[in-house]
Amino acid sequence: MELDQIYNPVQEDLKKVRETLKSVSHVDFNWLAEQIHHVVRETGKGIRPALTLLSGRSYEYDLTSLLPMAVSVELMHTATLVHDDAIDKSSTRRGQATINSIWGDEIAILLGDYLFAKAGEFVADTQTPRVIKLFSQTLGTISSGEIVQFRAAYNPDQTREDYFHRIYGKTASLFSLATQSGAILGKASEEDVDIMKEYGDSLGIAFQIVDDILDFTSTKEKLGKPVGSDLMQGTLTLPAMFLMERHPDDNPIRKHFETRDNKYVTQAIEMVLDSSIVKDCYEVARGYCDRACRNLKKLPKTTSRQSLLDLADYIIRQGT
Repeated sequence: MELDQIYNPVQEDLKKVRETLKSVSHVDFNWLAEQIHHVVRETGKGIRPALTLLSGRSYEYDLTSLLPMAVSVELMHTATLVHDDAIDKSSTRRGQATINSIWGDEIAILLGDYLFAKAGEFVADTQTPRVIKLFSQTLGTISSGEIVQFRAAYNPDQTREDYFHRIYGKTASLFSLATQSGAILGKASEEDVDIMKEYGDSLGIAFQIVDDILDFTSTKEKLGKPVGSDLMQGTLTLPAMFLMERHPDDNPIRKHFETRDNKYVTQAIEMVLDSSIVKDCYEVARGYCDRACRNLKKLPKTTSRQSLLDLADYIIRQGT
């Protein structure tokens, strides 16, 4: 099943999200408008706003609050990508030149700040203090996750616990914001809000694990960036950890972290692909998807609930 089918219960409203995102670039300052348009014209898979809408669809589905929340979540995600690219000195994202590669790191940071501010405006339109507070808490979690990743760069002595804590901050916390806010704005029971939090937390971790696997197994054309980018930037991901565990005395990752020589990245990719590491990492991701879905049957039986189940399956299938 493809994403268009999974998103079917909210497909028309996702179009409204995309239209609203494009309207954000309608500002008087033409130079700023050009930069905003550059980053919002391509929204990727749209998983985060879809999660917001799907999570609210089983309850009181009121677009006056759910639409601005979905836009806010996607703007926050876009802002983090702009900042990430500036920090990592990345030249491409989703197959197009990054803001920092065109206008410089300073402009990229300021544009990211502007997008965070606009995300705050949209979440305020929900007029729901609990969701506004959750938005702020999530922004803090994401920022701390980025700081942790930055400080841990090129450090080979990280544990799996460190890894899962880091990817929760970077990725899963935003998934959790999407699912919790959708349920809260739909006036779901506290039990159902908790189930949606569990779903978002675990699905986000699974999503990031798969993304980290694809950094080894995919192509530059599909990724929109060079294969092995994480290792090149000194980021230790689950496949790399598996490789280090299996070759503790002599492995290319430690050598790359010591020398910054990308020939060791190529060697590490080859070793991962010639082992069971990819399969083993997918098993870990599948375990998190199972955890995400384990309580969904307690939710009202709706087409959107089925979409949430199908989305977990899609995340695993997209790379296998």
